[in-house]
Amino acid sequence: MNQRWSLDNLYKSFETEEFEKDFKKCIKEIEQIKKWAETNFGDSEDAGHKMRKYIKTLNGFYMLYTRLLSFAQLTLSVEAKNEKALKTVDILEERATELTKPQVNFQKWLGNISNINEIIAADNYLKEFKYFIQENIDKSKYLLSDKEEVLISKMQTTGSAAWEKLQELLTSTLLVDISIDGEEKKLPLPIVRNMAYSKDAGLRKTAYEAELKAYLKVDESVAASLNGIKGEVITISKMKGYNSPLERTVLDSRMDMDTLNAMLASMRESLPDFHRYFRKKAELMGCSNGLPFYEMFAPMGDVDIRFSYKEARDYIVDNFRTFSDKLADYAAHAFDNRWIDAEPREGKRGGAFCENLHTIGESRILANFDGSFSNMTALAHELGHGYHGACLIKEEFLNSNYPMPIAETASIFCETIVKEAALESASDEEAFSILENDISDSAQVIVDIMSRFIFESEVFRRREEGSLSVNELKEIMIDAQKQSYGNGLDHDFLHPYMWLCKPHYYSADYNFYNFPYAFGLLFSKGLYAEYMKRGKEFVPDYDRMLSMTGKLDIVDVAKVMNIDIRKADFWRSSLELIRKDIDKFIRLR
Repeated sequence: MNQRWSLDNLYKSFETEEFEKDFKKCIKEIEQIKKWAETNFGDSEDAGHKMRKYIKTLNGFYMLYTRLLSFAQLTLSVEAKNEKALKTVDILEERATELTKPQVNFQKWLGNISNINEIIAADNYLKEFKYFIQENIDKSKYLLSDKEEVLISKMQTTGSAAWEKLQELLTSTLLVDISIDGEEKKLPLPIVRNMAYSKDAGLRKTAYEAELKAYLKVDESVAASLNGIKGEVITISKMKGYNSPLERTVLDSRMDMDTLNAMLASMRESLPDFHRYFRKKAELMGCSNGLPFYEMFAPMGDVDIRFSYKEARDYIVDNFRTFSDKLADYAAHAFDNRWIDAEPREGKRGGAFCENLHTIGESRILANFDGSFSNMTALAHELGHGYHGACLIKEEFLNSNYPMPIAETASIFCETIVKEAALESASDEEAFSILENDISDSAQVIVDIMSRFIFESEVFRRREEGSLSVNELKEIMIDAQKQSYGNGLDHDFLHPYMWLCKPHYYSADYNFYNFPYAFGLLFSKGLYAEYMKRGKEFVPDYDRMLSMTGKLDIVDVAKVMNIDIRKADFWRSSLELIRKDIDKFIRLR
């Protein structure tokens, strides 16, 4: 099977007539939106008509804009040095900043309409965008002057956005010097990081040491990127009147601090259970001082479950079908129509992601597939993101955007489907390996995410006083890992550079891109438990919930499934499922 995606349904190349025509049309529409906003947001006369016109215009514009931008960004993700793609991204992002002023005017204008609820109630089209309108009204109190908002937007393209691109370029092109079986090699960073899952203990340690050494080539530059981005975020957050970048992130996530605090408190309570798991794994591997970082992902047992790419495809599709034909058919279509780029190679970014292309009703998935069980489940995870997008396909663009925490729900739910299926058909040895792998993944989403939250909180605190050196960033990361992992890990073998290789720290628009993963895991665990109780009747409600994630806040999304996420009891009940798996794992050996 072909392991490289096709972007032809977006555009066949940057040189085609279709791309050039759409590019020019996009730039022209930006000018038209600016002029229309200047003319129409001066008074509240015929407010309903103006609201409807502006929202319809934005829906149409972003369908075109995201088609162009996604084509360039997806190209860049597999060809880090593609100059045409890089230039296109730069131009589009720069020109899009010109929409800041009309958007600011729109938000301020909305805030001055006294009878807005009556206007919405009388218009069926506007009813569909009630949440979008209210969210814009709520955000209006954090707005600066028109000139300041425009200036910030423009400066970000040569500030935080440029720093973000530098980090991606440096890590995606970084070659790691490594000696394997006496042969000296230069390998892309993603391939070396994947060696953490190897059955060969020597290779795991060698890869870990080579990885840490390789970062010395780029650590000063990436540290400058992180300092630049976080400094910008702090400055802008203060200017806009947010108490902190965290408050801004929570509000942008359509969440509240009660929900976040309830979840974080429950996670902290669960840490000792994960420490027990790490110590048991260390004991089984003959490590006396806790688990060295390079052994965290070591496969356990005598079974090494492997998949060819086609086997992974068939396994995922077959098990998705036990949940619903709609989910299985989506996954099959994604594999068979080259929506997935799975082959690791130089110039391609590490990790995995899914980009939903609402503009063409498709999605594209990037992975770095090496045949391991964890890589198979990673594919299932990203296909879950894609399925979420498919459930939103009937919504207009502005109602298809959901916040980060809810973004991980469908992905982890799909991961759970294939893991549970694997456990059901596994031998005792296979079950032990799968169970350990599942707990390991949960530990990453609870324990490691907690360390990332601690790290980012401290970085923001110190960055207010000045830039942080590479050594300071490493010290903060080590301290965060010690707090989160406790005595589960060997403190002589931690990972001081986890801030460098994780792209989640490098977006000025998505700070604290860590707790959404924990939310997704625990929310989806609770949903899966509900599915186990309700069976097939659960499926349409689940699909309906996913279809509503673009036009409700997270608390109300959860209420669709009769869940109260502001109470710690819900989060504890999900973590209890993981604790039982840890108990079982310890009993098995």
